[in-house]
Amino acid sequence: MGVKTAVDDQIVLLDESGRATGAAPRLASHHADTPLHLAFTTYAFNGDGELLLTRRSMAKKTWPGVWTNTACGHPRPGEHLVGAAARRVREELGVEVLRADVVLAKVRYRAVMPNGVVENEMGPVLRIGLDGPVRPDPQETDQVKWVAWRDIANRVTEGTAGLSPWAEITIRRLAELGADPWGWPVVDPGDEIPALHGLAGPREERG
Repeated sequence: MGVKTAVDDQIVLLDESGRATGAAPRLASHHADTPLHLAFTTYAFNGDGELLLTRRSMAKKTWPGVWTNTACGHPRPGEHLVGAAARRVREELGVEVLRADVVLAKVRYRAVMPNGVVENEMGPVLRIGLDGPVRPDPQETDQVKWVAWRDIANRVTEGTAGLSPWAEITIRRLAELGADPWGWPVVDPGDEIPALHGLAGPREERG
């Protein structure tokens, strides 16, 4: 796996316009006054249009044990978005990304855990395809399940899904794009988040 360097644990700090203002250590930055930073959210679908939901490990600092989207994370300073998403999917689920498309250019949210820890992020949402079965790292993800997209979208709309705050927010936005996840249009996040300009990578990546 190689030796991690200091940049491995850095997040990109943002202002409200989505411009980069600096970098900071990832874990140390998540507290009661977490600064706004760059993130991404991925949703993996199979050929039947089913969504892969995952449950966050109890070892996670934020929202441990909560069901959420497929994988999420933070691009490192200078890291391409698609590459960052593929890295996190590999780390969390032990599988390669076969395809990655940005379908929401920007989602901005702030959420507070019962213990006061804040998540404060801005970032795009990617629709991804996986190159084989998942092999989750139990320190990252302790359960996975494929669910019908229509069912989970309806449950979120009804308020009965019980997912992470960012999953609930992004699923509501994705549901507005149509019933067929593979039919959603691809967008350029650099148009709305200047920090990603030139770092989004190709609109579609195939392995």
